[in-house]
Amino acid sequence: MSLWRLEDERAESRDWIRHLEDAERETWRWVDDLTDEQWAVPFSTTVNPILWEVGHLAWFWERWCCRELFGDSPIHPDGDRWWNSSEVVHKTRWSLDLPDRAATRRYYDEVTARVRDRLAKGEPSPEARRLHALALFHEDMHAEAFAYTRQALAFSAPPPRADRDDDVAESADTPPESPLPDAACDGDVELGGGEFDLGATPDHGFVLDNEKWAHPVTVAPFRLARRPVTEGEFAKFVEDGGYRTREWWSDEGWAWRERESAEQPIYWRREGGAWAVREFDRWRPIDAARPMVHVNAHEAEAFAAAIGRRLPTEAEWEFVARGGANGTPDHRRYPWGDTTPTRQCANLEGDHPERSGNRPAGRGEGGCLALLGDVWEWTSSTFDPYPGFATEAYRDYSRPWFGTRRVLRGGAWVTRARLMRNTWRNFYVPERRDIFSGFRTAQDAE
Repeated sequence: MSLWRLEDERAESRDWIRHLEDAERETWRWVDDLTDEQWAVPFSTTVNPILWEVGHLAWFWERWCCRELFGDSPIHPDGDRWWNSSEVVHKTRWSLDLPDRAATRRYYDEVTARVRDRLAKGEPSPEARRLHALALFHEDMHAEAFAYTRQALAFSAPPPRADRDDDVAESADTPPESPLPDAACDGDVELGGGEFDLGATPDHGFVLDNEKWAHPVTVAPFRLARRPVTEGEFAKFVEDGGYRTREWWSDEGWAWRERESAEQPIYWRREGGAWAVREFDRWRPIDAARPMVHVNAHEAEAFAAAIGRRLPTEAEWEFVARGGANGTPDHRRYPWGDTTPTRQCANLEGDHPERSGNRPAGRGEGGCLALLGDVWEWTSSTFDPYPGFATEAYRDYSRPWFGTRRVLRGGAWVTRARLMRNTWRNFYVPERRDIFSGFRTAQDAE
């Protein structure tokens, strides 16, 4: 999908409508082929019943666009009781008297039709742009949640995307660079460190509350791996007894490992003496060159400790993504500069993680590969507010989770490209490994 920036005054109503319709298609691609039983989803502390989640998506558009902007009355008198995630406790979402699947689809269609009709009547105001962007990004994030729901429950892969927008596809005028050999993906980028402004600036346009605002931080000299850790590297850690070697694990990590009886990555098993990994409902042999995915922060830290390294901080990650290998970081939006992502640059909106050398056009200063796309990257940083943090319209997006989550950076193969930028902060509890998470390692300068 064309990645005009949401704050760009040149973006017209038809652009907003096009993005709304694209988000709709992506949502239904992930859920429409599933059965009613699959929509119900067995109880889980990590995923939602799809029936509830689809209604919640429609409710979010209605709450922030139809009601907040347009002054409409609620479509369902019980809508807030059913779908307001700030009020509806997770475990109760399976026992609510929700509308059935057909009625939920009608509600979703009615809400999005209202939004589309209002957009068609004139250019959105600055406030309307902000709330439409919030609702659009919210739907994009839930599309990724549907992906890890299907993965966690071993549902089949979704149908392929029917359309690939030319703005994201490789251009015939600019043929893609040849993939880099594995040897060129190895090793570290050396960074001299220094002071830079971590976070977004007002000229970035629409950003989420936890990205605000840029503030000075100092990064000591360090080294960062050019690419994320691969399945082959992680397999060696497993085979060398990494899950049974107490010294590699933090106290919290070892307690998690014992509690879960974890001996290997969550979606791995032995087949004929070799490791296989499950992708949705199918098993394949591990690929030594593909980035490791579906590991939690504890597993990532144990691996790093086993090789005498550590996870980077989020400041170090952003320092690299913003050009820190070439001197003082700037406020570029992406590791390669300010040009919006294409599939030549980043494996976003893809089919699965790919070896890091496949998209060399996306490398940043110093040669770091796949900083955006493929896998979310765990950092060592706790998810905390930046100085001067203030909640905005959606008060519960960030504030309730500060101090209890770990920051991840960079996006995954399933992440929508229009979401991503260098300042984007994802956050999960460190024991989550159903998400599309991997990591790269760092080391203090010698």
